[in-house]
Amino acid sequence: MGEQRISSVPGMQDLAGPEAGLWRRIERSFVEVCRRYGLEEVRTPVIEYRDLFCHSLGESTEVVQKEMYSFPDAAGRQLALRPEGTAGVLRYVAESRPATEDLRLFYYGPMFRRERPQAGRRRQFHQLGVELICAADPVADAECVALQVDTLRAAGLSNFVLRINTRGDIGDMNRVTEGLRQELRPFLSELCPDCRRRYETNVLRILDCKRDGCRRIVGQLPDLSTYMSGASRSYIEQVYTVLGRLGIAFHVEPRLVRGLDYYVHTIWEVTHPGLGAQDAVSGGGRYVVQMGGRRIEGVGFAVGMERLVIALQREGSGMPERTEIQVWLAAVGEEARAANLQLAGQLRAAGIACSVPLRFQSLKAQMRAAAKSGAKLALIRGDEELQRGTIRLRELDSGREREVPGGRILETVREVLAPEAGTLDNAD
Repeated sequence: MGEQRISSVPGMQDLAGPEAGLWRRIERSFVEVCRRYGLEEVRTPVIEYRDLFCHSLGESTEVVQKEMYSFPDAAGRQLALRPEGTAGVLRYVAESRPATEDLRLFYYGPMFRRERPQAGRRRQFHQLGVELICAADPVADAECVALQVDTLRAAGLSNFVLRINTRGDIGDMNRVTEGLRQELRPFLSELCPDCRRRYETNVLRILDCKRDGCRRIVGQLPDLSTYMSGASRSYIEQVYTVLGRLGIAFHVEPRLVRGLDYYVHTIWEVTHPGLGAQDAVSGGGRYVVQMGGRRIEGVGFAVGMERLVIALQREGSGMPERTEIQVWLAAVGEEARAANLQLAGQLRAAGIACSVPLRFQSLKAQMRAAAKSGAKLALIRGDEELQRGTIRLRELDSGREREVPGGRILETVREVLAPEAGTLDNAD
């Protein structure tokens, strides 16, 4: 019987080498933006009780109805892989933080949804997220939008579009949903099967449908704000005013709804023309959730890493980041290999990235590996160099080489690697 073929699970992706380096660069830029805004990192489990998502996202949402990975534990309790990050963060807040405390939190990590895998949409996907836990305030909402924009700019993205709308407050919701049903009732037979179901369970989701027939009907509907109170319309106008003062360009998208039940007031989405029909890079909004016997209000956003990477590549700014090796240590003989390992420790302690071969190779093979690694310098020694207490230093770009006393090697490497240093000819 032949050996069983192994493969990754459909919709899951390995990241390695330069691609992993690009992701690391984006994550670092996000953490730096969050630091400048005074945010605190939080890391929550990837597995939560299923009811957490049913309660926070809404039983009728597409995520809960169709997309969640859920399963029982040994005691029969229903668990789920997290399909998004906000619910777990709010569970942490309800469980561990005082109710009177305003919080600025950020997170990043993997999420899971049972979707059809395609470009920019995987069953394990990754998000960068922010949650500002605070009472409803237009300035706080604008601050969160600004943080969202700065996150994308810091990652290197430029050609994106920010679209904003309002969901109104909780008191507006019945008027909005009933108004939409009245407008849609004459077209009910023309809606797709999913939207006919949404008409009964979550009518707002019809505005999100991507099918041409449904989009044509949606295009004839009044703006959602038509059904909202004057206070709700004033709230979003204040958000627009603050964003204008901050110099943030945006488009008002009167039929933007977002897909989760907990949203109120300000909602937004960031799209990119390089992503085709599924053009959303990120989205966010203000929300209200009842959790752990308390009402939690906040505003937040999440950026889809996979889509962000594709958008960067479409702009030509998503260049993979190589793991930078500055120095390659080559040895002839086992005694020299052991000595090089000790030298590698000294170089790393000085902050210099270096690599040594993991197995015995000829010097020629080692130098081929050095060139392939992208290192700037090679340090070479064998029995003769050990006897003399010297090390050969070779500049890999030019091939120039000289012999350096072992006691001066660290100092010389620093001089040659320094940005202001010239060639080996003037590195003495």
